[in-house]
Order: sequence, then structure tokens, then C-alpha cells
Amino acid sequence: MAIDSVGSGMYIPFSLVFFRHVTGLPLTAIGAVLTAAGFAAMAVLPLVGTAVDRFGARRLQLALYVLRGLGFAAYPFAGSLPAFAAVALLTSIGDRGFPVAQQARIGELARGGQVERLQAIARSLANAGLGAGTLLASLMIGLLGDRGFTAAAVLNAASFFAAALLARRVPAVPRATGAAGAAGATGDKGDKGDRGATGDRASRGGGRGGYRTVLADRPYLGLTGANFLIALGYSALSVLLPVFAVNCLGAPQSLTGAAFVVNTVLCATAGVPVARLARRVGSRTRAAALGAGFFALAGLGQAVLGTVRPHALPVVMGGLLFLVVLSTVGELVHNPSASALSTAAAPAALRGRYLAAYQLSWSLAKTVAPSLFTLLLAADARLPWLLVAATALAGGALLLRLGRRLPAAVLSPAPTVTVSTPGSADVSTGVPGRHPLPAAC
Repeated sequence: MAIDSVGSGMYIPFSLVFFRHVTGLPLTAIGAVLTAAGFAAMAVLPLVGTAVDRFGARRLQLALYVLRGLGFAAYPFAGSLPAFAAVALLTSIGDRGFPVAQQARIGELARGGQVERLQAIARSLANAGLGAGTLLASLMIGLLGDRGFTAAAVLNAASFFAAALLARRVPAVPRATGAAGAAGATGDKGDKGDRGATGDRASRGGGRGGYRTVLADRPYLGLTGANFLIALGYSALSVLLPVFAVNCLGAPQSLTGAAFVVNTVLCATAGVPVARLARRVGSRTRAAALGAGFFALAGLGQAVLGTVRPHALPVVMGGLLFLVVLSTVGELVHNPSASALSTAAAPAALRGRYLAAYQLSWSLAKTVAPSLFTLLLAADARLPWLLVAATALAGGALLLRLGRRLPAAVLSPAPTVTVSTPGSADVSTGVPGRHPLPAAC
């Protein structure tokens, strides 16, 4: 995860400029190709979910690492528009599909509260890696000039291959053992709700229900819808805040850079301890709803700041940074619990399809946020923040309502934490194929 994130950090902050220097194409063509590739990759997500269920999360994880590595290795040679479009499509499929495979892999390996812990670790590593990769790319560009962009592409490709080699060393989970373990995490015999019944049908059917089973699972679709509403708040920092701070509040451009640094540092250093504290709130739905509440408070605060429009620069800077911290706390509280919910609520036999459906909520929010926010900004600078607050509150309320329909084992993880590995026995339960996770993980 760390190596993957460092590689991605070498190009994400410079994405358009990066592709401009690597391919030599005009920015307008690059932007159009990347947008089209993003939509096409969203359409492929259901196929990624099916492949995870058919071939296993580990194989898909490794395949997508290799696909992304090959894509970035090919970018320096994609000088024509058709070649760039083909490479961009392949890498977009890899980037959009990888969270599905990785989350399904975590669902295979982790049990109970360790799911939240691994999700928090993944997010912390992602932010730390992005910061380190950005710094490394900046140094290379400063030293090598335009050649630094090509070097960044090559090193990013190498990072995916290196991550694949490490991920390959993680033991595979026997399909029968993984299914049995996940079934114990997604429901119990005493639960008579919709969710438990769906999980039982999927497990007995060996995944033959496909996406019809996913679409018939109303509680899970509710989780997906709630995540879409809350996910708009994640896009506000990168899409909305820079324009709002400069055009509406008259803040300097450097302040938005400081806001990104604050967000990145907090996510990298506070992710695991905040996730641990969030588990004390109670159920996963309550913890995720609490995170949504922080997003709503931050959105309302930004709307108030846009109404008052203080003239003193220290007040503007202090207010913006405080609200960025508030939004970041919402991110740290919401994400691990929501991700664990989506994993635990998915029956093992259809976990890939379920997580692909859930991932669409992230992709759709990220895709519609720029046009939606800019449209509202043109009318009134406060409107997009009020939208973020309203959707976060609606998503949180939906999560609390779903908390009455999901099995207890999905809402609150069992205290015993195990990892499935082949050919071994749990020292505490004697179940073949399980190890406790090291406490220091």
C-alpha cells in the first residue's frame, strides 16, 4: 500500500501537466480523453466485481497492479491521440477497479474490528505516500526539468510492479475457508432481516444470483446511496475549497496549499487513532453517521464564512483551516467504518459484485462534483457548501435508519480478530486456516 501510494503521489498532483509533458498532446485533448476514460472505467466496474468473485480478490489485485504498471510504463511512448486514449483507458480501469479488489482482499484476510484498522491504515498510508511521492516528483522535476516527468512515469510503473511482488507474498485464502469466515461476519442465524436472508441465498447459490441479488438487497443499496451523499463532502476540499477561498473570501492561493497540507498530514498521522476512538461510539453505522455529521458542520461553517466574509486575513485563514480540520475529522471517522460496513455486509460469494456496486458511489460522486459545484458557485458561493451539509445530513440519517435493518454482526464486529491463512489453526478457536493478526499491524 505504501509503495503504491508513493508512486501515485508522483503524478496525481501534476496530472494534467504530467500527461502534457509525457505525451506531448494539447491539454484540451488530454482533459477530454481522461474524462471519457473515467466514464468508461465506471462502466467496467461491474465486470471487475464479477472477476473478483470468479477468480478471487488476490488474483485481481495482482492483475490490476500489473495493468497499472504497464499503463504508466507505456505513457512516455503514447505520443499520438489514439495511443494515449488506449493507455488512459487501461490505466483508468486499473485505478477505478483496484479499490474493489483491495477492499475484497481485506475482507478475505481480516475479521472483526481489524477491518476498520486495516482500512484506517490503508488511508493513512495513501495520504503519507501521496505527500512523499509529491515531494519526490518535485525534486526530480527541479533537478531534471522536463525529463523529470518521464522519470516519474517510469518510477510510478515500477512502484506498481514492486507492490505486486510484495502483495504476492501474502498467502492466498482458500475459497471455502474465506467464504465460511466471511459468512460468519455478515450475518447470524437469529437475524430475520432482509440482509441475512440475502446473504444466505448468495452463499448457498455460490454467487449465481449475480447483480440481480445485489439489486434486490435494499439495505446494501441504502448503504451505497448514503455513501454517495456523504462522498460529495470528500470532493469539496479539492474541487470547491480553492475556488471558494480565492474568489469569494479573497484568500491567497498559498492558503489552499496549506489546507491540503493540513488535510494530508492529519490523514497520514491521525487515521488509525481516530478510527480506534470512533469504534467506541457504538455500531459502525453510528460511527459513519458521526463522520457525516462533521462534514455537515464543516459545510455549514463554510456557508457562514461566505456570508460574513471577514476582511481580516488572519480571521479568514483561521476560519478556513479550522473548517478544513473539522472536515478532515469527518473523513477520518466516516471512512473506516463505512468501508468496513460495505465489506462486512457483502456475502462472501458475491463480495466482488457488492463492492463494485458500492465503489460506483465513490466514482459517481467524484465525477459529478466538479460540474455540480461550479454550477452552484455561479449562482451563490454558499450554495455548494449548503448542498454538502444537506447531503451529509441525509446520508447520516439514512445510515442510522439502516442500522435497524442490518445484522448485529455487521454493525458491531466480534472482539476476536483473526486472519485467514492456509494450512494453519487459530490458537484460540482451533478453526483450520486462521491466525490472529499481530497487535502491532
